[in-house]
Amino acid sequence: MKSFGTILKFELANYFKSKSYVISTLLICLVCVVIMFVPRFIKNDKSAKDDKEVAESAESKDGEVTYMALYDAEGFVDMELLQGYFYGVEFKVCDSADAVKKLVESEEAEAGYVINGITDYDYYVFNREMFDENTELFTEFMSMSVKMQYCEENGLDKDEFLALEYIPINVNENVLGKDSMSNYFYCYILIILVFMLIVMYGTTIATGVTNEKSNRSIEILVTSTSSTALLFGKVFAGAIATVFQVGLIGGSLLGSYQFNKSYWAIDIGQFLNIPANVVVAFAIFGIGGFLFYAFMYGALGALVSKIEDLNKSAGTAQMLVMIVYFITLIQLSNIDGVAMKVCSYLPFSSYSAMFARVAMGHVEIWEIAISAIILYASVAVMGIIGGKIFRASTLRYGNPIKLSAALKGLKKSE
Repeated sequence: MKSFGTILKFELANYFKSKSYVISTLLICLVCVVIMFVPRFIKNDKSAKDDKEVAESAESKDGEVTYMALYDAEGFVDMELLQGYFYGVEFKVCDSADAVKKLVESEEAEAGYVINGITDYDYYVFNREMFDENTELFTEFMSMSVKMQYCEENGLDKDEFLALEYIPINVNENVLGKDSMSNYFYCYILIILVFMLIVMYGTTIATGVTNEKSNRSIEILVTSTSSTALLFGKVFAGAIATVFQVGLIGGSLLGSYQFNKSYWAIDIGQFLNIPANVVVAFAIFGIGGFLFYAFMYGALGALVSKIEDLNKSAGTAQMLVMIVYFITLIQLSNIDGVAMKVCSYLPFSSYSAMFARVAMGHVEIWEIAISAIILYASVAVMGIIGGKIFRASTLRYGNPIKLSAALKGLKKSE
């Protein structure tokens, strides 16, 4: 235990004395603060623009009018009503559908419409933009035209008809359990955060082990202390450094946001309103998952003698993390499905799957407890196995050692 404490202090000192660690932490904190202060220095132009100017800026580009082509053989279209839907757009009335196509193909018209009937039309566009809303607007216009025609044919007062149709309905939502829709955003972000931390710091731990092996300093270390204490010290130091760095960055972000909250047009705080039980679950399973993979990365780092061979060895852990990451994100829409339930008990995936179920799904306390016990028991087992692989591999140089060969060597030694 004494040697573990010594190693932990030594590794922590290496982190906090590292220029790259300190500079990257301060730089990210500074960027977060600057971003949160940006709204203070941006002039608010909303009071200087009326609704007409905003519409005109959207409808025209470089002072040019937006044109659209229209062919209406039967005269179904009420042009005055149409202009109300497409404010600022000038329609070029054509004498055939081919004329509409030609105007669109030559880009003289942004889009074109060919009316086949009161409830049927063709839409033409040359290059469709990602957020093209022209069809939605024209469909709404056609729907309104049908209603107005019906009122005229049946002698109904169209104003009363429309007023009745658009009576506002008040809805008071009362979510007695969990609101998966509102929880989805922060759940998604936190899963990505854990994934990034595991990959970034796991690789750092593996690199540190490989460096010590390549410069032969590991030979002195393993003779003065146990390999298990050495690996545990490295992993726990990495975990503490990670929590400290993330906490400092998160504190800078949230603190500067609260200071500038009144200047932001949207309330970012609504996305950060995370329930206490979700925060606790994230801490328990996030730290457990980090430790599990950190021990794995440390053991894999000991299998190689050169940094350039590290990717071959650490690829196993990286592939596993990637698979878990994609499965969890894909299954967020089916949070209580079989796949998520199975993944929430497996030690290499429970760090994200069980956390997601706590945040968005239905899970009992005993399920959380069992999953946490399995995870931390697996962390201990992975640490012990990693320590043995670490010791058995430290004095073996040359070509990278295969993980299967290292595990077979452990069985023989036992």
